[in-house]
Amino acid sequence: MNIMDSENRVVLNVGGIRHETYKATLKKIPATRLSRLTEALANYDPILNEYFFDRHPGVFAQVLNYYRTGKLHYPTDVCGPLFEEELEFWGLDSNQVEPCCWMTYTQHRDTQETLAVLERLDLDTEKPTEEELARKFGYEDDYLKGTVSWWQHMKPQMWSLFDEPYSSNAAKIIGVISVFFICVSILSFCLKTHPDMRVPVIRNITVKTANGSTAWVLDKTQTNAHVAFFYIECVCNAWFTFEILVRFISSPNKCEFVTSSVNIIDYIATLSFYVDLVLQRFASHLENADILEFFSIIRIMRLFKLTRHSSGLKILIQTFRASAKELTLLVFFLVLGIVIFASLVYYAERIQANPHNDFNSIPLGLWWALVTMTTVGYGDMAPKTYIGMFVGALCALAGVLTIALPVPVIVSNFAMYYSHTQARAKLPKKRRRVLPVEQPRQPRTAGQGGGIGMPGSGPMARRMNQVKTKDLGPKIEQTKRRISNAMNLVKVNTKLSRD
Repeated sequence: MNIMDSENRVVLNVGGIRHETYKATLKKIPATRLSRLTEALANYDPILNEYFFDRHPGVFAQVLNYYRTGKLHYPTDVCGPLFEEELEFWGLDSNQVEPCCWMTYTQHRDTQETLAVLERLDLDTEKPTEEELARKFGYEDDYLKGTVSWWQHMKPQMWSLFDEPYSSNAAKIIGVISVFFICVSILSFCLKTHPDMRVPVIRNITVKTANGSTAWVLDKTQTNAHVAFFYIECVCNAWFTFEILVRFISSPNKCEFVTSSVNIIDYIATLSFYVDLVLQRFASHLENADILEFFSIIRIMRLFKLTRHSSGLKILIQTFRASAKELTLLVFFLVLGIVIFASLVYYAERIQANPHNDFNSIPLGLWWALVTMTTVGYGDMAPKTYIGMFVGALCALAGVLTIALPVPVIVSNFAMYYSHTQARAKLPKKRRRVLPVEQPRQPRTAGQGGGIGMPGSGPMARRMNQVKTKDLGPKIEQTKRRISNAMNLVKVNTKLSRD
C-alpha cells in the first residue's frame, strides 16, 4: 500500500519551496499545466524526482489548495496583477475566485482605472525630456538621426511655455501672467456693474425754439460703464487672443486642441468680446441694445481655464465625472420628492379653511418643495395648517436624507484621486528596468569575447571546468544507477504483491 502511495505522489518545487501532493489531485482540474505533468518535460529533475517551476511560491500555495478543495482564494499579501499572471501561467481562470475574496481581488482593477484617468489628466509637473517631446510632436526619427529643424526645436518649447506652466521658470511666469489677466478680466466684468463705477449717459438733444438751438442733456436714468473698463478688457482680450494663437500654432495635435472643452470655452469667451464690440458700434442706437450685454456673461466661464494651472481643480472636476451616476440619482430623487411634496402641500392646505393660503397651484408648491428639500428655507411661502406643517416637516427630513446619501461617495472618490495623485508625485521618474529572462544565461566561452576574470574565459577557466566535469561525472552516473535499481526493486515488489 505504501509503494502504491509513493508512486501516485508528485513533488513540485516552486520558487525553492517543495510541495507534495497526489497525481489524482492534479487531475481534478483538466486542461491545466499541472494536469499535464510528464517526466519528459524540461521542468522535471530525474535526480531529485521533482518538477521545478521558478514562479511565486505564495500564490502557488493557493493554486494547489484550489486543486485540493475546489475553492480559489486570493492572498492579501500579493498584488492583483501578479496574481492574475500566476493564474494565467498555471492555466486557471481568474473568474473562479471565491465571492468572499472577490471584492479584495478586484480592487487592483479600480486602481488601474484610476491611474489611467490620472495619466490622461497630465498632472505631471516635471519638465519633459527632449526625447519625450520628440515622441509627442512626432519627429522622433529626426531626433534620433540628429536632423531636427529650427521649427521642430522651437515648437515644443513654445508649447511647454504656454501649456505646461510647471515645466520651467519661464513657463511659471507665463502661467502667472495668464492667471493675472483672467482674474483682472473677471474682476472688471463684475465691478463695471456697480453704481459707483458707472457714469450717466450724455445725450445730444435738439430743442426747437424760435432761434433754434442744440443742448446737451445728462440722462441720469441710464448709465454706462466707465471707459476705463473698456481699455482693461481690450488689454486682457488681446492677451487671450495672443495666447490662443500661440497655443494653437505650437500644439502637437490640432484636432485635440480644437475639441478640448476648456479651449472651446476660451474661444467663445474671447469671441464674445469682439462680437460685443461690433454690435455696440453698429447697434448702439437700438432700444434693446442692453440685451446684447447679457451674452457677455460667457466670459465668466474663463474661470475654467484655471484648471490648467491647478491639479486640485482637475481632480475635483474628475471627481464629479466619476460620481456622475450618484449625482444623477440624487437629482432623480430630488425631482421625485419635489413633485410629491408639492402635490401633498397643495391639497393639505385646502383641506382646512385657510384665508392666507400661499399655495394657489402645484407649480408654486414646486418652488416651496425645492427650497425646503435643499434646506434653504427662503420663507416667502409657508404652510399655515397643521396638516401642511406636517407635510413640510416630512419634506425637510426627506431633503436632508436625500442630499446626505451620495455625499460619502463623492468624498471617497475625491480622496481616492487625491491620494493616488500624491503617490504618483512621490514616485521616482527614472526607475531601473528589469529585463525579462526568457531562458537561463549560458556561460560565456573564450570565443565570445570573455575578458580577464570573466567566467568561462582563458585556459585556466577551461581547465577548471574540465576538472569539475570529471569530478561530477562519476557521481551522476552512480546516482542514476541507484535510482534505476530502486525503481526495479519497486516494480518487483509490486508484481509480487499482486501475485
